[in-house]
Amino acid sequence: QVQLVESGGGLAQPGGSLRLSCAASGFTFSDYGMSWARQAPGKGLEWVSGIWSDGSETYYADSVKGRFTISRDNAKNTVYLQMNSLKPEDTALYFCAKDRGRVPTIVPGWEVAYDYWGQGTQVTVSS
Repeated sequence: QVQLVESGGGLAQPGGSLRLSCAASGFTFSDYGMSWARQAPGKGLEWVSGIWSDGSETYYADSVKGRFTISRDNAKNTVYLQMNSLKPEDTALYFCAKDRGRVPTIVPGWEVAYDYWGQGTQVTVSS
């Protein structure tokens, strides 16, 4: 069965860095776009970043552009999110998600395009 397992979350100071990983199994990883999304306390789900199935194109929410970098290693069935210059407002539960196609969906209503989600990894940014 399809599994997505996130790791790498934790506590970071403002200005610090964390690297999230999402290990995938149960499907042909290199055939599907992937995204990271997050949910802050008391807020809705926010799309953060997406990457094409072959890694050739990436997309970012304005709130993280220039600070976060998404990448993937199709040989290791893993997608990553490098988070630099962290801010307190980045505090959230971070999820990876598998798109139904090769290109990650980022337009409004994007949630329904993702058919599998991980359990999430908590990121807390605080001094």
